[in-house]
Amino acid sequence: MEDAIFVGGGGEDYATKQGLKLKYANRHGLVAGATGTGKSVTLQILAEGFSKAGVPVFLSDVKGDLSGLAGAMSEDHKLHEAFQSRSQTIGFDDFVYEAFPVTFWDLYGEQGHPIRTTVSEMGPLLLSQLLELTDVQEGVLNIAFHVADEQGLPLLDLEDLQALLVWVGQNADDLSLRYGNVATSSVGAIQRALLVLQNQGGEKLFGEPALELADLMAVDPNGQGRISILASDKLMGAPKLYATFLLWLLSELFEDLPEVGDPDKPKLVFFFDEAHLLFEDAPKALVDKVEQVARLIRSKGVGVYFITQNPADVPDDILGQLGNRIQHALRAFTAKDRKELRQAAETYRENPRFSTEDAIRDVGVGEAVTSFLESKGAPGIVERTLVRPPSSHLGAVDPAIRASAIAKSPVAGKYETELDRESAAEMLAARAEAAAKEAEEAEAKEAAAEEEAREYAKARRYSGTKTASKKSDQGIGAQFGSEVTKLVIKELKGTTGRRIVRGILGGIFKAR
Repeated sequence: MEDAIFVGGGGEDYATKQGLKLKYANRHGLVAGATGTGKSVTLQILAEGFSKAGVPVFLSDVKGDLSGLAGAMSEDHKLHEAFQSRSQTIGFDDFVYEAFPVTFWDLYGEQGHPIRTTVSEMGPLLLSQLLELTDVQEGVLNIAFHVADEQGLPLLDLEDLQALLVWVGQNADDLSLRYGNVATSSVGAIQRALLVLQNQGGEKLFGEPALELADLMAVDPNGQGRISILASDKLMGAPKLYATFLLWLLSELFEDLPEVGDPDKPKLVFFFDEAHLLFEDAPKALVDKVEQVARLIRSKGVGVYFITQNPADVPDDILGQLGNRIQHALRAFTAKDRKELRQAAETYRENPRFSTEDAIRDVGVGEAVTSFLESKGAPGIVERTLVRPPSSHLGAVDPAIRASAIAKSPVAGKYETELDRESAAEMLAARAEAAAKEAEEAEAKEAAAEEEAREYAKARRYSGTKTASKKSDQGIGAQFGSEVTKLVIKELKGTTGRRIVRGILGGIFKAR
């Protein structure tokens, strides 16, 4: 199909070509359906279509099977004959087996290039969602970020944030006067949440070199868009981390990309698999953020496609913005299922030839009910569609092919070595060291002054000569006072004295 991605054949004989027009591909979309109905294959053929059209793609590989995009389908595959038969049925005349240019990414750095951001770029809103903080704790975290900006403390990794929170706890009284109550209990709760995140491997997300968005928007010399695949099978063990990272990536695209209006084809297409994880138990502020990004990012030339089991997983305000829809089968086993099935059917433009509700319930594996935007962005009539077979390998790619793709990637070696430049943790440690040194110097000066006072009391002269001092008659009270003075001086020279002096100088440090 010209200027469109061929999705499959529709109509009674499946001969009517159904496709997603590139001109409207940045108006977002939805791929939904129960487990095992073919959502992953549909995602795969959409990624192939965008890549061949020169559009870069970013997608998450939850089950590991989308890595097959890096290899070509084989004639030895058990589904070869079925694929050939289907391609003839739907009129897919130029169907060939081929591999696509893939860049593998992995937050843990195991199955692809490491992918990182900094704590500052993540920001307090998304970080609070990731750490599951209360409103009060989120307020303290916002204060910490504000202080970091105010004092020029770069927050690059979790170590920086932990060091900053220690400083915030030590200076809680002063900060409370300026920004409102900063409870040390809230600081402690945030620190514990950070420890949980570390145990989940979340510290690997934060650091440098941070991801450059241009590396996700690359086009091969032959004109094909590169497909960036994020290995997410292990990441799914930390669903909050998965959802927060992908939302951060969307937010960064929204903030950094220029306005392009409605281009002839998208600048990038973003697939958000297991989309329900983004909205499950999400606070309203976060859902509002997603809605804002989804509404405005299309003007930056980015199309966002949510993949989920049920359209009901996506909030209505966001669902209303998803113009291109591919609905695989929904099973109705309960009254709730039947209600959701009916609601899903009501969102489509009716086709007089069949009942949309019945079609969504009855379509088989590899079939779907589709509706794509047409002229002037109007929704097309719903059609029952036989989805085309993929050209790339179906299922997980061979490890050797993955290793070869990683080695030959345009970003090979760029992100593998982690950087550790001076940031908040080092700067705060340097301040503490300087304060301790000042305390020691003050202690030495105090000790010298006390020694001078004692020498003067004994009538010693600075010339080094000794003069006899006449014993004065002292009462018992005066002698006791003298002994107490000696005891205090002795303590000031020891550890306790240093603590007192540092406590005094700590107030000076706080005010810096």
